[in-house]
Amino acid sequence: MSQAYRRAQSRDTGEAGGNAVGIESAPVDAVVLVGCSPRLGDAVEVLRRRGIPAVAIEGAAGEGVPQISIDNREATRRGAEYLRELGHTDVALVTLPFDADRTRGPLTPELIAASTADTASERLAGARLVFPDANGRAAAASSIEEGREAGLALLADPATRPSAIIAQSDLLAAGVINAAEELGIAVPAELSVLGFDGIRVDGLQHDLTTLAQPSVAKGRAAGEAVVQLLAGEPGESVCFTSTLHVGDTTAPHPARAAR
Repeated sequence: MSQAYRRAQSRDTGEAGGNAVGIESAPVDAVVLVGCSPRLGDAVEVLRRRGIPAVAIEGAAGEGVPQISIDNREATRRGAEYLRELGHTDVALVTLPFDADRTRGPLTPELIAASTADTASERLAGARLVFPDANGRAAAASSIEEGREAGLALLADPATRPSAIIAQSDLLAAGVINAAEELGIAVPAELSVLGFDGIRVDGLQHDLTTLAQPSVAKGRAAGEAVVQLLAGEPGESVCFTSTLHVGDTTAPHPARAAR
């Protein structure tokens, strides 16, 4: 993510002061955009008007913008199939934001239909290829605290509690685990949790089961595409494959384990 785009995001979310510099005015030669943001389309339009080349890491940014992507839908499908193999049928989701307002709350059809975030939409679609009726909560950001809030909402009622949760980032997954611990729910004996990213989460006392993406390779490919664009060449789009890392946050469904 470019420094200019980081500043633009801070300004949009009220995290910076009045001197924030955004992509509308920052003196940059090229910008790398992260498509997990629901504001990707707005950022691309600004850069087009300024004539500044851009590369998108995830998210379809349109013609002329090289895309460095991963197999979000297929990776999530593989993770969901692993949970199904463990006997889980009642699975809930904790997703990344779908809209520019970063709406937090239930996964309503209206929220999903109006999505401007390709990553959240693709990971949701992958989960529902295996669990068509899976529902859950949309988070306002990829953070431990947001995952905790979503986890508390999904796990508070024993009558409706899922046996597994698919979180769309490792930070959200860590928050879900924190919520489970607060409620006295054992992970993975009573609740399986699957993340996405393959990062180290400070303070997490588990080896998280997750869909690990090749972050270093993605960054290198984005840098190479920037160099190509600045040389007047068309940047190369690349799609990487994520791998399922099985840690200690998933286990057979409690009913199956009790047999």
